[in-house]
Formats: sequence, C-alpha cells, structure tokens
Amino acid sequence: MFVEDELLTYGEKLVLELKKLYKDSGFSYYRMSKFEEYDFYAGNKEFLVSDNVITFTDTNGKLMALKPDVTLSIIKNSEDLPSELRKVFYNENVYRLDRNAGVFKEILQTGLECFGCVSKEEMTQVIKLAANSLQLISKDSVLALSDLSLIEEILKGSELSRSQLKDILSALSARNTGELGQLCTGYGIPENKKELLEKLLNCHGKINEIKEELEKIIKENDLNTSFLDILEDLSSNREAEYINVDFAMIDDISYYNGIIFKGYLSSMPEAVLSGGQYDNLMKKLSRKSKAIGFAVYTGLIEQSEVKIKDDDYINIALPKGRLGDKVYRLFEQAGYECPEILEDNRKLIFENKEKKIRYFWVKPADVAVYVERGAADIGVAGKDILLDKRSAVYELLDLKTGICKMAVAAPKDYKDDPSKTLKVATKFPNIAIDYYRSIGRDIDIIKLNGSIELAPLLELSDVIVDIVETGRTLKENDLEVKEDIMPISARLISNQSSFAFRSGTINQIVNDLSAIVR
Repeated sequence: MFVEDELLTYGEKLVLELKKLYKDSGFSYYRMSKFEEYDFYAGNKEFLVSDNVITFTDTNGKLMALKPDVTLSIIKNSEDLPSELRKVFYNENVYRLDRNAGVFKEILQTGLECFGCVSKEEMTQVIKLAANSLQLISKDSVLALSDLSLIEEILKGSELSRSQLKDILSALSARNTGELGQLCTGYGIPENKKELLEKLLNCHGKINEIKEELEKIIKENDLNTSFLDILEDLSSNREAEYINVDFAMIDDISYYNGIIFKGYLSSMPEAVLSGGQYDNLMKKLSRKSKAIGFAVYTGLIEQSEVKIKDDDYINIALPKGRLGDKVYRLFEQAGYECPEILEDNRKLIFENKEKKIRYFWVKPADVAVYVERGAADIGVAGKDILLDKRSAVYELLDLKTGICKMAVAAPKDYKDDPSKTLKVATKFPNIAIDYYRSIGRDIDIIKLNGSIELAPLLELSDVIVDIVETGRTLKENDLEVKEDIMPISARLISNQSSFAFRSGTINQIVNDLSAIVR
C-alpha cells in the first residue's frame, strides 16, 4: 500500500526528498533511540546548545535524558574508524530549550554525518550536499562558509585566555569591527593581526568573486590552511553559485574546527541548516577519526512553509522617542530620506518607493526583536539592549549617538562587604550577572522595570546596575556611581539572513552612514 502524495504535509515531502538525496549520494540511513544516559550528556555539556536537558528515571532507577543532540549520540554509539569511512544520514527529533520562549521544544532535524578517514573529497561532498539541500527547499538560498582554522592561525601565539578568545570570536561573529579593534588593542594583539582579522571579515561574497582576494591575504601572510583547496574544488561546480564565503560565520570552537557553514533562506530570519568539521568533539570522546556533518532544521521549515519575499524593500526598525528622531536624521543626511515620516500623523510604517526604504517605529527595547525575527532587515538599538537580550544579530556600526554608560550606583556612604551576598537591582539582569561573574562576586539579582533608584533607598537592594547619562537623577536621590561597567551608544544592527542575501545594499547603507558619523 502506498501513501497518496496529497496526504503528505510539506515537511514530510521535504524530508523524503532530503533522504533520497543523501541515499543517492552514498549515505546509509541511521536510526537511534530517543534516550541516552544522562551521565553522557552531563560529561559533554560543552558540546550542547544548552545545559538544560530533560531527564527522567527509567524502571531500573537509571537517570536518562531525552536526546538534545544527534551527533553526540551517533558518534558515541559508533566505532572509531580512523582508517575507514562511514557515511550516515538521519531524521530525528531533539529536545532543546528555546532561549526566547524559555520552554523546551521538540525539534525535527534531517542531516548527515561523515566520519572516519575523512579526506578533502568527503569534505567537499558534504558542503555540496548542504548547498543542494537548501536548493531543494528554495532556489532563493545561500550557504555561508567559513574556516575556523584561519582565525586560529592568525591568533596563534597571542596568549589569550579562554574568556578573551570568546570575546574576540563574539566580535567577529557580530561583524563588530569597532569592538574587534578595541579588544585586540586591549588584549595586546599586534596591529598587523588586528588588521588581518578585519580583512578576513570584510572578505565575503560568492566563491568566485572573492577567491583571488582571499588567496592574496593567505599567501601574503603565510597562513597555513587547506581552505583554498576546498574553495578551488567548489568553484568549478554549479553549487558555487549558492555558496558565500563569510568569516563572521563563527561557531563554538570547543566543538568545531576548520570548515563550518550555515544555510539561509531569503524567506526565513534564522539559519535553517548548520554544520561543519567537528574533530574537537571526536578528540573529547577519545576518537582518532575525523568528522564533518550538518543538520537541516526541517521542523522549523515546515512551521513556516517557505515563501519568496515579494518586494525588494529594505525594512528599517527605528526606536521611538528622542533617539529615534536623531537616528532618522542620520539616515536622512546619508541619503535615505522619507519625508512622510516627518508629517503630523499616527502612522507607524513609512515608505520611500524611489529609494526602496521602509521605516517603522517600535519601542527601543523591541528593535532587536524585530531585527532578529526578520520583520526588519536592519534597525537601531542601544548596546545595552543587545547585550542584555543577547540578540543574535550583526552589529554593523556604532552611530555615536545616544551616548551614556552602564554603571553600578549606590548611596554615597555605601561600603561593600565582600563577606555578604550583594543585592543588585537592575533592568538588565544579564549585564549585571556577566559583570559580577567576571570579578567573582556573589550576587542576588532583583529584576525591576522602573524606578531603579528607589531600590537602595528602601533597602530592597545594596546597589543598582543601570544606565547613567548625566547623573542628575542619581545626585537628586543621594546616589553616586561606584563603578563603570561599559560605555553605551546606539548601534546599527542587521538580521543575519538579510545580510546573507542583501549584503551589497546593507553595506552601502553602512558606508553612507559611516561618512556621517565619523
């Protein structure tokens, strides 16, 4: 008996097509249990997307976990094959915490793993299959490709701590060249290495468009990498048209090494495919084999059912209020005016049909959400919001307006007692947590939404962590700044998927604004 095609959902048809693609390419189907012993995941938490794992006790009293990761399970339950090759594909659910919703979700993944004696040929095949997987879903797709070994080669010998390396990689992954430069200077990274990282970050585009430029960078700086060989193999294939080189494509270096990639659809705001080489994971599991693979988030795609965007406007989210007025003036000076926005009306969306620009007003705290979720291609948000919300966006430019600072404040006569837990009231819990963790201070966070200055006056807290502009409110309430945490200003941000497809237009806007704010 055969199932009628019209009875299949879009997602089920997609999974069947992907499975056929992988089978026809020499991969065999791998089926696994939904459960693993919790101890296995507890011992390998650094390789999980989240520390949060759903656990239960089986009938034998053993603590088990619903599978949060497919790759870990496949490698754990497979032989080490350093002189052989194994190629498998799968269609499995994983169970992970959604960082935005704060709840666990069942996520369907369809993907493949290639491990054992992995050569350049296998790596090239996997990359091509990733690009072909995206093309099965939508012709309007891009595979963004990077090489972590190049970044590591440049930073070799810099004697960075783990947290410092994390900061550098975070700036790269956010395309934040300003912060990257400051970090390199602060961490003692030589000027020539800083410039080299910036060159790599700015070297992005289709393989055949940037291959010569990248080859020049690598050879002039005597960088040891096989990345050029991979690009050479890919450049002569039709898949090259759908592959971008992009060194902002950074992932967890404790898991990945060498080649990494993510796949984007023009109609979706986040990556729908993710993968790369994971030899570091193999070493942690005492394996001598090499490995590369990827997963397509078929469950995510089915929820949204792919549709092509029907216009070529750039959508821009502006923060309401004084900051938004200042920011719009910058766009206007840069040549992206929209006279309708200055009219006395209660509209929220404004268009300039000639410039193909669409503005809309949102609350300042919501700008990053609109950009991250793809309702806006670009937007302007304060650095405080980006840090506290931990938004997965590109940070393209410091607009040097809305300037203030994040600081610790307390009553003038307050003296900290390190023997006690510090009570901290704030609107920005993640910033406060990160700051006090960096100095090893035990704290009790009290999340408030307004009138932060009142908390220490009524002994609800010892100190506050808040934005300070002029300091007038603090002074009028007999408070003072005790410690500066960081400077704050408005930043131009971009959705990662939008940048993958519209980097030319977005970069032009960045360049035009840069000429104004310098």
